[in-house]
Amino acid sequence: MRSASSSDVIVVGAGIVGLATARTLAGRSQRVLVVERRRAGAEASSAAAGMLSPQAESAEDSPLLELALKAREYVTALVPSLEAETGMALDYSSRGLIEVAFGEREAASLQERMAWQRSRGLRVDALSADELRRAEPNLSRRASFGLYIAGDHRIDNVRLTRALAASAVARGTALLSGRPAVSLVLEAGRVQGVRAGSEFHRAPAVVNAAGAWAGLLGGDPAPPPVEPVRGQIVAFDLAPPALRHVVVSPRGYLVPRGDGRILAGSTSEKAGYDKSVTAAGLRSILDAALEIAPFLSDVRVAETWAGLRPGTPDGLPILGAGGVPGLVHAAGLFRNGILLGPLVGEIAADLAQGREPAFDIAAFAPERFAARRQA
Repeated sequence: MRSASSSDVIVVGAGIVGLATARTLAGRSQRVLVVERRRAGAEASSAAAGMLSPQAESAEDSPLLELALKAREYVTALVPSLEAETGMALDYSSRGLIEVAFGEREAASLQERMAWQRSRGLRVDALSADELRRAEPNLSRRASFGLYIAGDHRIDNVRLTRALAASAVARGTALLSGRPAVSLVLEAGRVQGVRAGSEFHRAPAVVNAAGAWAGLLGGDPAPPPVEPVRGQIVAFDLAPPALRHVVVSPRGYLVPRGDGRILAGSTSEKAGYDKSVTAAGLRSILDAALEIAPFLSDVRVAETWAGLRPGTPDGLPILGAGGVPGLVHAAGLFRNGILLGPLVGEIAADLAQGREPAFDIAAFAPERFAARRQA
């Protein structure tokens, strides 16, 4: 095929991971082409709630915890520089996150979380029922105990995605929208580019950052086992803001935005590539939201939507070299795409250039699924 373009690196997917990868590479004077099936940020990167919460969402024994904590530091440092570079306000809040318990069993679970996190030197503060109400007067009176996690923050993920896109393009990245990458192009057993429609785009390195579609790129001899996991969200419209912190319970969460909206979520459904909003999904979200903050029963529902998270069999990201030379996987971030995406983008950029990443990613290597494929 005749080459339609020639680059140093092609990035498949223009979500947060792909855009962060492109931005980093372009900042290193690399010629970068991003190939996106729809438009930049159209999928999970825009559908999320924007929580940056490694402490609230990571298990004690998970290798994801250290990566997530590093990613939180990375985003905190990125926000002011990205705002200065693009002139875009990202609605980033460092007010912290509150986890609430309803009943003794849930309170005991939070106390266990507090104990192991404190043993690791992480800041976690216990909140009595009265302290919960002082922190958030509109919380349910049934919440009996809570944790305040000062380091877990939130951001407007839609604005973050747009700022990353603007920065990547300003640095020289070419963005090809509405052109799904159909397959890799291989010559002599290594990557030479991708085919998008009838066009061949040439590059010696390809980063697969296609989110829930990462396992569908043709020509990959060992495609990553990524599958879509639907998450539905409800947005309440109110002003002035009625919550100051992100609030999480065992059944759901509420994320306040600077414009007064409160996002409530979410479901976790294996429904293929169907992004429908369903009655059952809305019921579960609304039940959890009203349990946390009963005042929402009288608030207008402004919008509902669903996105497709990229899930993996073990719930961990897939980061590392693919099955052919020149291919890099940066996929499977599941519920932590907004938190992990910017740091994973830098890791993917390092791998595409043959550099050793600054962070140990051995636990996330694609090879861990080799035995499963052979079986």
